[in-house]
Amino acid sequence: MRALVLIDGEHYAPVVRDALDSLPYEVVAALLVGGTEKLRGGEDYGVPLVESLDATEADVVVDLSDEPVLTPRERLLWASRALALGLPYEGADFRFDPPRYHEVAVPSLAVVGTGKRLGKTAVTGHVARLLARDRSVVVVAMGRGGPPEPELVESVPTVEDLVVLSREGRHAASDHLETAALAGVPTVGCRRAGGGMAGAPFDSNVLEGALLAASLAPDIVVFDGSGAAIPPVAADARVLVAHDLDGLNAYRALVSDLVLTRDDAVADAARGLGRDALRFDLRLEPLEPLEGRVALFTTGPAPHDHLDAEIVHVSRALADRPRLREELDGLDADTYLVELKAAAIDVVAEHALARGRRVVLAANEVVCDGLDERLLDLVPERAAR
Repeated sequence: MRALVLIDGEHYAPVVRDALDSLPYEVVAALLVGGTEKLRGGEDYGVPLVESLDATEADVVVDLSDEPVLTPRERLLWASRALALGLPYEGADFRFDPPRYHEVAVPSLAVVGTGKRLGKTAVTGHVARLLARDRSVVVVAMGRGGPPEPELVESVPTVEDLVVLSREGRHAASDHLETAALAGVPTVGCRRAGGGMAGAPFDSNVLEGALLAASLAPDIVVFDGSGAAIPPVAADARVLVAHDLDGLNAYRALVSDLVLTRDDAVADAARGLGRDALRFDLRLEPLEPLEGRVALFTTGPAPHDHLDAEIVHVSRALADRPRLREELDGLDADTYLVELKAAAIDVVAEHALARGRRVVLAANEVVCDGLDERLLDLVPERAAR
């Protein structure tokens, strides 16, 4: 294997040369990442010096640098760059391997994130609705509460349908059910367990889900990631929803074509990595008209000043069942407006239906100038309209 090695000027050149000779690789080049204390000028490392990771063909990047030249944060940035080139990145006591992405038979676009509760599923729904205006679209959603076998949801599930699933022991607010209910397109539900630092799921049935989606012969498949885990498919394009680009989140940005964020500093950081970036906001929108006194249940900030309704209670405790049950005790409302997240069905909907109250689902609408044009630019030509 051919190695490109990161070195620094805090080491004497003879020490570096001996270390290069000890590596179990053919060292084809070295990249000086900083440091000047031990440099006298004219150092000979026995291999060519290059200025970037892609300046020569290599099979692995080896880090022979250290503090103070490369801090842990800077090392992970170098690791991100290596992984984005498909190269393993290793050092004295660590190794990162690039996630493996499998080819899919149909045009595809993936929406991935840097964590949970960032609006990724809302962006997936926005993408699906946009593309479904003049294309056949199938979403493949990967979630921690997904089904053991890929599940196709072809019709829009109602609150009553979701309650039935919940009573059967299912996670009725799983991402694929949320997407099917809010985006109104056929959705394949998949599951995953665990996630690596670069986003590879430890275990998933997404590839089987991709085959199921492809069997429907859609114009395009939209893959929805889970938390910081990336669907293991070689999508034609990716959109990253990011709250920061620290650690290996820089890798997620480097393998994405567009970064969406609610933070201007993150947008600037993405542009610094050479990525296109847009800032967006979310706005809760009920799927049905609101009537009477309204109680709102969400996992996020839940700005609601724009709603034409009498809001008598706002709960942000959908992910905290004990606290949520306390809030529901003694609640006096005619309509429960609820995000399809966490305990939306097994706690809130059950509480409302037991008291004869209406349950209205709330979608998170993506608000972002110029977003649709950027998304349409990412659609592969074979799926273009």
